[in-house]
Amino acid sequence: MKQHLIAFIISAGFMPALAQQNAFVLNGKIKGQSSGYIKLNYAANGKYVQDSAVINNGSFVFKGSLGEPAMAYIIGPNAGRAMDDPNVGSFFLEPATQSVELTAGDFKNLKVTGSKTHQEYADLQSKKKAQLDQIAKIGAAYDEANKRYIEARQAGKSETELDALKEKANDIKDQMDPYREAMDKIDMEYIKTHPDSYYSVYALRWRVSGMPLSEGKALYAGLSDRIKATSQGKEIAEELRSLEGGSPGAKANLFRATDINGQQLDLNDYRGKKYILLDFWASWCVPCRKGNPHLLSLYSKYKDKGLEIVGVSDDDSNPGAWKKAVAQDQIGVWRHVLRGLKRVGNDFDRSSDLSDAYAIHSLPTKILIDKNGVIVGRYGGGGENDEAMDKKLAEIFN
Repeated sequence: MKQHLIAFIISAGFMPALAQQNAFVLNGKIKGQSSGYIKLNYAANGKYVQDSAVINNGSFVFKGSLGEPAMAYIIGPNAGRAMDDPNVGSFFLEPATQSVELTAGDFKNLKVTGSKTHQEYADLQSKKKAQLDQIAKIGAAYDEANKRYIEARQAGKSETELDALKEKANDIKDQMDPYREAMDKIDMEYIKTHPDSYYSVYALRWRVSGMPLSEGKALYAGLSDRIKATSQGKEIAEELRSLEGGSPGAKANLFRATDINGQQLDLNDYRGKKYILLDFWASWCVPCRKGNPHLLSLYSKYKDKGLEIVGVSDDDSNPGAWKKAVAQDQIGVWRHVLRGLKRVGNDFDRSSDLSDAYAIHSLPTKILIDKNGVIVGRYGGGGENDEAMDKKLAEIFN
């Protein structure tokens, strides 16, 4: 009994100490806003926290608990829902005492003290300033083009006009790619040279699904054990395991599904007979639709030599748009199924999601499966480009 009592006393004394160790205090000041409420959103201890504080004479305080540094979003009283809203700012929150200074209508230029991780983030943002400025300019043009598309749709303009406006908006968005790639290089170099940084694991977490599996594994392996043990480090490890299931060398998930014509499709029927190219796409995905003429040419070239294409569309919420896109793009010559992601209330039922087995996170992504049911190519998200796909198909069939 005495031993149990001692253990309880030690435990009771340890728990408050642990909570105190993980506690944070965020003291804030905001110019141009003397009253109202301000919000703070962040992930902590496996949960997403949404907190609010009263603004009193331009000052406010947030208190809470964090197991490790986390990206936080501070949201002003006049903010909209968009993350690029000028009344929304982001910074790294740590289990420590920090201060943040804000200006109403200009949260993007907030100043934070007391966070080592945020200082790393701010320094890197400074290095990316030229690219960020260009992206902001292109982003404004994209928003305007997207606005014109929405107005045209509301006005009941023709499909031809709407498609032209959508393509124009997408072309503007594509102009951001070189600047994003330049920023990615800055982050990749930082990850390699700062393996014990919380910013490094944060930067890798949101990029690992879009890079080749071998590169992701190498970057993860270079992280320190302390950083691998963080929540985001564990998420990266899980993501890499998922990507392995959808990458060359893995056994493919030979699924069964109902196709666009109400017929049963079983990929096992092609085993020993044909190569299968799974095309993960959507009716709303402009790059996917742009690539359909090329897929048609490949199908015409190789269908009699042993290639079958199966389209897997992310259009479960709008089957009508899916069927319309298949007809418009004249790709009904191969089989088509829906992804199988179902919305249930405010959540999703993923039990029949065909994309999960192949770790699909971006569209378009194509998976090439050989006659033995083994993945031999991944093209798009986390894989090679279409040129590599063309070369692979030529090697197989020529």
